[in-house]
Amino acid sequence: MRLRDLLRRAAAAGPALAALIAVASCAPPAPRITDGADPAGTSAAVTADTPYDIRPLLAPHHKYLGIALDGTPTQEAPVRDFTTQAGKQPNLREYYAKWGDPFLAYNNRTVWDRGQLPFLVWEPYSSTAGQIAAGKDDAYIRTFADAVRDYNRPLALSFGHEMNGDWYPWGSQKTSAADFARAWRHIHDLFTDEGAANVIWVWSPNVINPVPGVRLQPYYPGNAYVDWIGIVGYYAHTGPITFSTVFGPTLKEIRRFSRKPFLVAETGVQAGDRKPAEIADLFRGVASRADMLGLVWFNIKKEADWRINSGPASLAAFRRAAAGDSFGFDVRKP
Repeated sequence: MRLRDLLRRAAAAGPALAALIAVASCAPPAPRITDGADPAGTSAAVTADTPYDIRPLLAPHHKYLGIALDGTPTQEAPVRDFTTQAGKQPNLREYYAKWGDPFLAYNNRTVWDRGQLPFLVWEPYSSTAGQIAAGKDDAYIRTFADAVRDYNRPLALSFGHEMNGDWYPWGSQKTSAADFARAWRHIHDLFTDEGAANVIWVWSPNVINPVPGVRLQPYYPGNAYVDWIGIVGYYAHTGPITFSTVFGPTLKEIRRFSRKPFLVAETGVQAGDRKPAEIADLFRGVASRADMLGLVWFNIKKEADWRINSGPASLAAFRRAAAGDSFGFDVRKP
């Protein structure tokens, strides 16, 4: 993910935004899920007589306070540091994995045992949606699904996030909406065949502001294949700066074809004088909607500073907003 992409997510295209498009990469490389060897030698599949019941997590009584951080999912220090700064522990941990990576139960079990729902963002760089839909990678998908099933704890899973944008190879410039939807359904069907019923499926488009000509419904695989709709959108120095303008148009469009609950699946506020007020606005917007499950904060400094502690006023604003009873709960006892 590049800063230009984050800014395009948050703002409609314009001259000021175009000047920022040349900025270098914003997000860190996807943390590898292959580097978390089990030190205790307990990486054998976790099995149970019945699949984990994820239904209480689909629509909990409180909202998720999620986080995306530098480092691999098993690293505890970044979460501990964030918790100290924010005054509240996050209960959802987002991380990125490339298509072709194996699923390691130990990594995700570690996240879960520390009180966070693992949220895996699966990025298909090495195969096209058309190839996936045609069965090219069925063996890999089935192996991955088997590992998820045997892990037998909840996993939120997003395939091909921001598919309506033009900045990824699975996006609108290189992949047809029909192929994307077919690939999603095919992956879901293979997981079902393998008995991986512990997955929360998160369909995750970008906010439509930077790509108003790309309709979302053609990319939607159907309600039977989606549990949550995870919207990606940021508050940047250019473009929309309120919850209603950053997210409102996208929420309105999606409500024309789906009633599934929303999650702000990736967000942040660029450092600057407006950041404290915009943090408060973001949390108010999420808290005000009964159909909004929570948010995932991109707490990384990379070209732009999205971290909650980019300044003392910003940190204080985040602590106040996150302290509300609406945000946070024990995902292991929802």
